[in-house]
Amino acid sequence: MNGAFLFLSLVAADSNSFIRTNQVGYLPDAPKIAVICSLDSASFSSFEVRDARNRRVLGPAPARATGSFAACRSTFRLDFTALRREGTYTLIAGGIESRPVRIGRDVYAGAADTLLYYMRQQRSGWNPLFQTWVHNQDALIVDHPTRTGQYQDVQGGWADAADFLQYVATSAHATFMLLMAYRDNPRAFADKFDAWGRPGANGIADVLDEARHGLNWLAKMFPAEDSTDELIVFNQIADDRDHSYWDLPPTDTSDYGWGKGSWRPVYPCTGKPQGLFTGKNRSDGLASTAGKYASAFALGASLLREHDVTFAERLRKKAILAYDAGQRFPGVCQTAPGRSPYFYEEDNWVDDMELAAAELFALIGHPRYLSDALRFAEHEPVTPWMGADTARHYQWFPWHNNGHYEIARALDPKHGGIPLEVTAGGEFSPGVVGTVDAEYYRRGLQAVVNRANNGFRVGIPFIWCSNNLMASFATQALLYRQMTGDETFREYEVAALDWLLGVNPWGTSMIIGFPNGGVWAQKPHSQVADLLGVQTQLGGLLDGPVYRSIYENLRGIRLLEPDEYARFNTGFIVYHDDLGDYSTNEPIMDGTANLSYLFAAMAAATVPNR
Repeated sequence: MNGAFLFLSLVAADSNSFIRTNQVGYLPDAPKIAVICSLDSASFSSFEVRDARNRRVLGPAPARATGSFAACRSTFRLDFTALRREGTYTLIAGGIESRPVRIGRDVYAGAADTLLYYMRQQRSGWNPLFQTWVHNQDALIVDHPTRTGQYQDVQGGWADAADFLQYVATSAHATFMLLMAYRDNPRAFADKFDAWGRPGANGIADVLDEARHGLNWLAKMFPAEDSTDELIVFNQIADDRDHSYWDLPPTDTSDYGWGKGSWRPVYPCTGKPQGLFTGKNRSDGLASTAGKYASAFALGASLLREHDVTFAERLRKKAILAYDAGQRFPGVCQTAPGRSPYFYEEDNWVDDMELAAAELFALIGHPRYLSDALRFAEHEPVTPWMGADTARHYQWFPWHNNGHYEIARALDPKHGGIPLEVTAGGEFSPGVVGTVDAEYYRRGLQAVVNRANNGFRVGIPFIWCSNNLMASFATQALLYRQMTGDETFREYEVAALDWLLGVNPWGTSMIIGFPNGGVWAQKPHSQVADLLGVQTQLGGLLDGPVYRSIYENLRGIRLLEPDEYARFNTGFIVYHDDLGDYSTNEPIMDGTANLSYLFAAMAAATVPNR
């Protein structure tokens, strides 16, 4: 029988039940789980796996019932971890078939580089997609006691999402994640583009080129070069007035009061609530932004020394200045709303200062930075969303705390760590510090796992940008596993990554264009995709599903086409592949950069040395 006909006939036998698999594939030595989502409470007792020649290679094996979840009135977990032979397979259960499933050591090869396509086309300044300069008039200072209306050269960086707003909070985190991905797994990245994002190798890994693009912009947004300079900490370019026009970056006609397509505003951190119109944020300090600057500058200084000594030294000085600013002005600097009530409501800052202190300790070796890092870690051992039912928009960002891992890494001899007994008088041993930091991670992971008693093994709250939380949970679980060798959370780590790649009720990858041949968004909320085609958004991680209550109460959302996922959107969470849904179907820059770390780690052990 023809393979395609067999697949169609078996699917038709029960069109209300679906086997959801990771569309990228599974690593031979990792857990391998597929999930059946049944919309009508169908029951399955077993499954089997067949190879490309239709030979049964595993099973019958038990299909484990795991209750209902969202629109899935019943779910079943299909565990084929025992199958380690590389190849292409099909899972069959009760008359339904999965998509072809790959098992291979190379399934994530090139995946992290794919995400960089999205990062490059998000660039402000020279944009390689449009082959021209965009936002040439960035920017005029607003909300400053003495410099309002003055020009400040802050061109560059990345647009945050499908709009053209630019935030230090998300950009500094994205920059750090790209740097961290390169540092920890350099073999996972290729060199196929130059520093401008144009095709052609330049002797530097593409991920490092992209991270440097971020660092160049951050250096402009934090202009102080030494302690004698005026301290001004810029936090964002533009605001939600951007949303009034549906344009491409080179023809952006947003009007901020200086005429269409003219100047955009740049906001400094003021240490007090901000908002030029009715809405105000709840800012009360500088440390959340200053800490993010310092950590990105410090790691950048370390990794760029072999490529550009002068720039690396400049970053080192800026890292110290930014950290000192955070120490002097504790508190959060949230993003500023324009005419819309929405803004990034970051409420925590000690995690940012912990990471900054850890990176400065790794870079400089001064014991005060280690002491500070340990003190900050004690103030927020667990990122507060972990175990919570909900959170405000970007309330606890970043969604995982890299600082705990970076403290332990800075003391680890295998990474060239600094002996703790020399720098800190032997108050703690490196092993004790590492154990404490790992325990902080364990507590957060366990809080999420306690909520994950469902077929998909997911325990995050489905707030706006839920895919960010999914990627961060998987990242924290991976870091914990690397620190301890403890496999306790491996199933949930894999489940979070699988969710992003198709093991979800909708059966879709949450990354545009990836994998090639997979199921992924065709109509993302993006003016570039709308006007130039979805292929322009290759590699972009989408916001992801949200609670129905969030979707129904956000302003300005309406579906522009019939919902092809309507029958999968009958539960407590919804996802729409529709241009009009900015809450679930908009690509996001910071989540994409975070995912680069996970993909690089998955590929690192199988990519040959270059």
